[in-house]
Amino acid sequence: MIHKDRVMKVGLTEQIKREISIMRLVKHPNVLQLFEVMASKSKIYFVLEYAKGGELFNKIAKGGKLSEDSARRYFHQLISAVDYCHSRGVYHRDLKPENLLLDDNENLKVSDFGLSALAESKRQDGLLHTTCGTPAYVAPEVLSRKGYDGAKADVWSCGVILFVLVAGYLPFHDTNLIEMYRKISRAEFRCPRSFSTELKDLLYKILDPDPSTRISISRIKRSAWYRKPIETHAKKSEAEATEKTLTAEVKKKENGTLKLAAPKEGKKGVLELDADIFEVAPSLFLVELKKTNGDTLEYQKLVKEEIRPALKDIVWVWQGDQQQQSQPTMQGQQPQSAFSPQQPQDQQQPSLPQQEQQGLVEAPLPSQKLQLLDQLQLPIVPGQPEWPSEQEPLECLQLPIVSEQPKN
Repeated sequence: MIHKDRVMKVGLTEQIKREISIMRLVKHPNVLQLFEVMASKSKIYFVLEYAKGGELFNKIAKGGKLSEDSARRYFHQLISAVDYCHSRGVYHRDLKPENLLLDDNENLKVSDFGLSALAESKRQDGLLHTTCGTPAYVAPEVLSRKGYDGAKADVWSCGVILFVLVAGYLPFHDTNLIEMYRKISRAEFRCPRSFSTELKDLLYKILDPDPSTRISISRIKRSAWYRKPIETHAKKSEAEATEKTLTAEVKKKENGTLKLAAPKEGKKGVLELDADIFEVAPSLFLVELKKTNGDTLEYQKLVKEEIRPALKDIVWVWQGDQQQQSQPTMQGQQPQSAFSPQQPQDQQQPSLPQQEQQGLVEAPLPSQKLQLLDQLQLPIVPGQPEWPSEQEPLECLQLPIVSEQPKN
């Protein structure tokens, strides 16, 4: 969620519109998906794919460098996403570990297209000219201000990311920004001895300061290091290790309601439940469970011991959990619901989580080599948008309007 007045105050309106347009254009398993954009008079709401694993940067900062096998898996997914974006005429221009997110299965998701450009942004010489990106990951031709190929600049950034994944530190770093730019322009870096010969060969071809001879994505895919077998990733969650099969059976589906029933009769007959499912957005649902027959204690036991553990991986929060933590209730007193103040005790409802008030706190880096990893991470934001005003495709972008609820 962002405030419209703040966006207009800092002059990011065109950048936000461009990012929305591009994220709607690119649909790929390794690109963070934008489900919906909604707007009220004062705010813009983005419904994005949930990346439970957080930033790839934090994984390196906390756990240190990765093995070549582990890095190869992420690099495959990164190259696949970037190659797809280029095929759609989209150039990211700010690829770095902070903009690479991980889902629950640690699959990579490219995010933050705020500095990206479309093929239509090229000038008559066929090149992009806006200097932008993050200093440590930006290609030398971007710094030269003579125009650059967006695809080749993205390939350079992918090479820096690959180096960071396996080494645990940046290939180009210096306390003096000008000196660091000099090292980037001359590609002055050294690979650790632990790097395999195939990896060194690939990195030297990617981090080639001459964009005309820099390796392309198609050649990267044919390289010896890239073609090695990918490490299989079979992550088992805690829920899978202790998973219990639900004993309730689906008896009937009716108008979006699932009618469930226990296989055995209880103290007060067969325990029966209704599950009403409401679609809030694509892949985002609100489910309301309600006991329609049977013993209340048996229902509460079923929810606690079977339903909740079985749905642990897909339910963000259950209604009442956060209230019980922040405001304990007296014994026998019914907790009040934010959605339905008079909701009966026999109802359990998983609801959407409240938006986090604070971002992730980066852990201290494990070594001095990694201390340089969090330096110079702020992107270079161009003064003027790269978008041609005469061909602005987003001027007619219509956002669905959501009326704001009056405050009590």
